[in-house]
Amino acid sequence: MSAVLTGSAAPAPRRLRPPIVWGHWLLAGLVFAFLFLFLLLPIGEVIYTAFVTETGSPTLGHFSNFFGQSLLRESLINSLLVALASVFFASVIAIPLAYLTVRFEFRGALLIQTLGVLPLIMPPFVGAVALQLIFGRSGSVNLLLNDWFGFTIPIMDGLVGVTFVESIHYFPFILLNLVAAMRNIDGAMEESAQNLGARGWRLFWRIIFPLSLPGYLAGAALVFVKVFDDLGTPLVMGVTNMLAPQAYLRITSVGIEDPLGYVISVIMIVLSILALWMAARVMKGKDYSTLQKGGNSLQRRPLRGLASVFAYAWVVFVLVVTLAPHLGILLMSFSKVWSFSVLPDSYTLEHYATIFTDSKLMVANTLKYCLMAAGLDVVLGTLIAYLIFRTNLPARRWLDYTASIALAIPGLVLAIGYLRMFKGVNIPFTDTPVISTWVLIMIAYAVRRLPYALRSCMAALQQVHISLEEAGQSLGAGKVSTVRRIMVPLMMGGILAGFVTSFITAAVELSATILLTSAQSQAPMSYGIYLYMQSIAGRGPGAALGVVAVVVVAIGTYLSHRVVEKSRAPDRAAQP
Repeated sequence: MSAVLTGSAAPAPRRLRPPIVWGHWLLAGLVFAFLFLFLLLPIGEVIYTAFVTETGSPTLGHFSNFFGQSLLRESLINSLLVALASVFFASVIAIPLAYLTVRFEFRGALLIQTLGVLPLIMPPFVGAVALQLIFGRSGSVNLLLNDWFGFTIPIMDGLVGVTFVESIHYFPFILLNLVAAMRNIDGAMEESAQNLGARGWRLFWRIIFPLSLPGYLAGAALVFVKVFDDLGTPLVMGVTNMLAPQAYLRITSVGIEDPLGYVISVIMIVLSILALWMAARVMKGKDYSTLQKGGNSLQRRPLRGLASVFAYAWVVFVLVVTLAPHLGILLMSFSKVWSFSVLPDSYTLEHYATIFTDSKLMVANTLKYCLMAAGLDVVLGTLIAYLIFRTNLPARRWLDYTASIALAIPGLVLAIGYLRMFKGVNIPFTDTPVISTWVLIMIAYAVRRLPYALRSCMAALQQVHISLEEAGQSLGAGKVSTVRRIMVPLMMGGILAGFVTSFITAAVELSATILLTSAQSQAPMSYGIYLYMQSIAGRGPGAALGVVAVVVVAIGTYLSHRVVEKSRAPDRAAQP
């Protein structure tokens, strides 16, 4: 034990995997049954429906109908263009910020780290409404440009506006992954390149960025999938010629039996999986590893002269643009009248009074669904991690692969699968249809966020040495007691990280929510905000509810980080 803790040269303890027992099979069976029922089966139902006729005969006619309609072909092209453009502009924002944070010393580094989370705690469709007030044709920026210079910038119109909103909202995925990758680069490689004459731009593009490519591709793939899946932003901005809005409109207007809705869903699944596969394919067969991490990472240097001016100008520009949705939604929540003016003409607290009177149930529903979904995710994530790393079950890795499929499944598609699969099914011993309950909303949240929680739980368990569990068992602790008193407490930091990630992202989910919410009493805040934003008269209360949603998520994030830090405090205190 002491050799493990002190890092001496003593041989590592022999890893003894417990024999396969019936309890492990039972756990694996329960986990797989959940994934099969609420992930594989609904998606299989969607795919099956897209390839069969009403009589159940195989057909490709539905796909011929899809490509035969100009609107649907245009929607496919538009979705691809918006997703790719959003990845490009998100990269333009994130790559300089990541490099500045890792490579140089300047006062804005902490602010950039805060930006890494801030845009993600606001639903993108809420930010779209706020950005229309600031950057729209009659928004604050264009009013000023017209008064001062006599021209305007139509940045919030149509597909350009959707791309602008998505880029601002999702660039933190690239930023966070790229910063983590750059911090793991061996500084000796940079020094060797400098000794050979590489400097500045050439050093970055030939050495630093290629070595951090895995982090960049991971973030870029996530941005592509998230933008491709987003339903709320195009709907709020009145853009319906994209795949997600078309799938939603086909299912809600034509009906659940409309085959084209399922064809669109299959195309969305295929393209999402293809994006993730291509990101992995680019890295296949290439070695990005370095000999040292942390101790000899890239050396941070002070900014001087013109480089400092450009760096601070870029940071200020990104700050202004990134904070614009938050500032806009805050002003809108207090504004009584805001039309054709740079700032609201008058202010009021009536919108907050309205939501605290009419929308208290939405806040409670959000907390209920998200807490239950996040709790279910960390339980499933811990179980899957345990089965993978602490048992000898055959094909146990397939639990990881199966759970990770949810990352590529759009929320809208999963919701369509639930509606199709549970159509006509009642809760046992009752006459209540399953699709009319809030349970499916919560389960959809859990399934969609399971990959995030699973990654955190797996990383946490890998850092728990098996000898610690063996020591507990040698002192008489049973398997359940060992897991409860040793493994779970040591994994707590990772478990909480997974819980927070699931909670934050579920709280702003709209794609699945908009289809699965069957009654006003079931509506969470994201659905309530969407309903408010559909009318000009209701945008004030919608903005106030959006502010409440941001505050709830921010408080949850802050408290969880405090808990994580406290859980790590004993470990830091024990270090010499």
